[in-house]
Amino acid sequence: MVHPIFVNDLIPGVRDLPAHTFYAVLAFLVVLAFAFRANRQLAAARAAGTELVPDEKFTARNAAELFVGFIQSLGEGVLGARARSYTSLFGTFFLFILISNFLGLIPGFSPPTSNFQTTLALGFASFVAFNYIGIRDQGLLKYLAHFAGPIWWLAILMFPLELVGTLVRPFSLGLRLFGNMTGDHLVLEIFTGLTKLGIPVIFYFFGTLVSVLQAFVFTLLTIIYVSLSVGHDDHHAHHH
Repeated sequence: MVHPIFVNDLIPGVRDLPAHTFYAVLAFLVVLAFAFRANRQLAAARAAGTELVPDEKFTARNAAELFVGFIQSLGEGVLGARARSYTSLFGTFFLFILISNFLGLIPGFSPPTSNFQTTLALGFASFVAFNYIGIRDQGLLKYLAHFAGPIWWLAILMFPLELVGTLVRPFSLGLRLFGNMTGDHLVLEIFTGLTKLGIPVIFYFFGTLVSVLQAFVFTLLTIIYVSLSVGHDDHHAHHH
């Protein structure tokens, strides 16, 4: 099979960089540009006193408001009202992964999420985030104590099991995202090369579905890990 030509191969200087690094930076810039545009439109609406009135056309501000509402609803379903404090974290994960996945559906572009270094980095970012939130909310000793479980005489068994289970989370997050996105875009590339038209349209549809689903799954798992880190008693109190 002939290796396709990618955009990064055509740019002097960029072709010497790892492809996944270039496309990860590109996805980051797209997310940053979207956020900057939506923020400017919101600031203009506030200055005019119309921040509660949606724009007549579908703008970046409208899209951002819908997206933030979706992320808040997703987070509140697991964390309750306190999820609003972490909306920017969850939203950034979802949007970056989604844009990265979508890059693989554009001819000449490659998704950074089909490289394990990128997905593992995302997994470790999630790992650092939920551990930091847990330690900040509960304190180090109380946070470590929750690894021992509710039954004190089982602590000697539960603590190492829970600790190992937590330590493998970044690898499981990274492997899940990497495996699904690599397989999806490999199938799309193969059928596009074989048939050119017709059948690839079907796989573009499924590729879009998989791209959205994987961003959703990664974000939802991060929300669940944050929920587990902040403590069950505290979580229920906030939710109530």
